Amino acid sequence: MNGTVLVDTNVFTAPLRADRPLQAQYRKHTFGRQIAVTPQSVAEAKYGALTGGWGTRRLNELARLSAGVRVVPVDDETVELVAQLRNQCRVIGHALHQRRHNADLWIAAAAVRWSIPLVAHDAVFFGCPGLELRTELTR
Repeated sequence: MNGTVLVDTNVFTAPLRADRPLQAQYRKHTFGRQIAVTPQSVAEAKYGALTGGWGTRRLNELARLSAGVRVVPVDDETVELVAQLRNQCRVIGHALHQRRHNADLWIAAAAVRWSIPLVAHDAVFFGCPGLELRTELTR
């Protein structure tokens, strides 16, 4: 998946926000690259739209955005890696082992599984074993 980056939900949905600060901030990590997302990011975005009471126009924008990216598959290796990564994170005291970070764990595992850099604006990914993180956050 040369030239591909996996984007976390907040970077994925940035074009749908009125002010779009993350879209501009992360353009250097995404411009000219194939954008991939996990099924978890698509589901999180759709759930946010439903709970936010989005109208038809915004729901259509989300559908177009989702259609324009590659959704990485969840295969047996990914499932195995989620379990292994969660255990590694538990052992080292990394927050990704916690239940409240379950979607983020799957996103990190997908990036590791498919050897794709993760572009994210979420500090929970700092220090995740085996993850190549591209972020504008500082520790």
